[in-house]
Amino acid sequence: MTTGSLLVADLVIAVLAAAGWLGGGAASAVRRRPLALGLAAVALLATLARAVTITALARAGWWFAAEKVLITGPLSLAAVGVAGPRLLRVPGDIRAVSVPLFFAGYATSGALLVTILHGYPASAGAGLLAVAGVVAATMISGRALGARPSRTVSRVALGVAVAALVTGTGLTVAPGAAPAVPHDHGYPVARIADEPTRRFTLTAGSVTVDAGGRNVAAWAFNGQVPGPELTATVGDVVEVTLRNRDIGRGVTLHWHGYDVPNDQDGVPGVTQAAVRPGQEFVYRFRADQAGTYWYHTHSASDVGVRMGLYGVLVVRPGPVTGLDVTVPVHTLTGRPLPAPRVEPVEAGVPVRLRLINTDSTTHRYALAGTPFRVAAIDGVDLRGPTPLVDTALLIPAGGRYDLVFSAPATPVALFVDGRAVYSTGPVSTATGAWPVLDPLGYGATAAAPWSRFDKTFTLVLDRGLDLRNLLPRYAHTVNGAADPDIPPQVVRRGDVVRFTIVNRSQIVHPWHLHGHHVLVLARNGKSAAGSPLWLDSFDVRPGEVWEVAFRADNPGMWANHCHNLAHADAGMTLHLMYS
Repeated sequence: MTTGSLLVADLVIAVLAAAGWLGGGAASAVRRRPLALGLAAVALLATLARAVTITALARAGWWFAAEKVLITGPLSLAAVGVAGPRLLRVPGDIRAVSVPLFFAGYATSGALLVTILHGYPASAGAGLLAVAGVVAATMISGRALGARPSRTVSRVALGVAVAALVTGTGLTVAPGAAPAVPHDHGYPVARIADEPTRRFTLTAGSVTVDAGGRNVAAWAFNGQVPGPELTATVGDVVEVTLRNRDIGRGVTLHWHGYDVPNDQDGVPGVTQAAVRPGQEFVYRFRADQAGTYWYHTHSASDVGVRMGLYGVLVVRPGPVTGLDVTVPVHTLTGRPLPAPRVEPVEAGVPVRLRLINTDSTTHRYALAGTPFRVAAIDGVDLRGPTPLVDTALLIPAGGRYDLVFSAPATPVALFVDGRAVYSTGPVSTATGAWPVLDPLGYGATAAAPWSRFDKTFTLVLDRGLDLRNLLPRYAHTVNGAADPDIPPQVVRRGDVVRFTIVNRSQIVHPWHLHGHHVLVLARNGKSAAGSPLWLDSFDVRPGEVWEVAFRADNPGMWANHCHNLAHADAGMTLHLMYS
């Protein structure tokens, strides 16, 4: 059983326990004796079952069980300790056990709410607030059922409530406020003084485009979705002039996966100001990293990218040989792009398919009709890739895979989530049952470039209630805080930095660090065993723990965030800062 499955099982069992205790209390209040005893028995069994799941989660990592051990455990013990003895000595009037059963239900529910609304890390404030809520709810229920409130219990409840308010409400508040991140940060940047050899102009504006045979409203670069494909050869100096015609929320250009100097990274409020309607901004960088990349706005990026402000960037090492095809996959107002495309190819021609996932969720790719090799991932060539056949690929949000093969005499087709998007002729192959490639075990191994780490950081991904300008929101959090209250990770130039990224939520988080590629060290405690895997986008699935590392060799202030852009917008963004 995976850690992700354990998290789900523990949540379901907690709901059953809370419902059983509360249902038993309600049934006893109306003197439904058999029903009350049956529900209480279910609740007791579920409470005991949680001891098993919590123990298993603690063995998987303290991140997954902290609040369960420190808060849920004591509250569950209190629930059993109060309700259990009363159930063993059931009086003639079953109504007499309703208050203890309600207490057990509130205790279990309070612990469950700590996990759902507060999450990681466990805090004294969250625990005390849960206890205060349990005692208050029990007193209210007792009064409603005619029980006399105890002065001692009332005083304890008041004391706990005051302590909870003093120590904090348990909402997601960062340990320390993050420093301001103005775009004029003063980091040294290697300015490109050479004359450009490749010039492009991109104009952002609202348009109507054809998406799968239907006209839809979009935001586009140069009136098209995706925007123009920008190409360069290693050694070129690339200059891109960005103009904003009428996008009121502003636009920028972020070169996803391409490690540009910091002032060219296109993050508003961090590396530049957003380009407003009628304004322009000029980007310039040297094309020294061959590979497949893409560009997109980073201003209101969740909306902007979904609406169509993205395009392809390809840097080639030299002249093209054979067929070189880019396939950026996107969903525009519910319509999948690109439309199916047929391109006959002569047998024996070398083909390179550059697969790009520009959506915020993972897509499943399958190439049918020929063996192929994964030559590169996220713009970095793999070492010793071996031929694959009848094998699917999961590409995370923002990720890129380059597939190479020699065109056979028979047709081939590329399927994305079961839909053919590119083919050299008619192909009818069922790919849904194909196994999925694990890139951590693909290709030839090589020794790690480092033997020590100068800095180590842990990012625990979760959800929690966050107060922003005194208004609550259910945020995506990192280490218990949400943007802009997440303290940055501070490194020095030359440091070898290790990140441990833990997902204790129920949803996938595709992680993306700007300005750097990270080397995957391990996943769930198992070391990477294939080609050195340098990524800029990777899926951290529920219950997974990834260990990655990189050398801090690109000074500046860099965004470090979930590339499900809705999650980033809802708080899951922090910064890596060079001192």
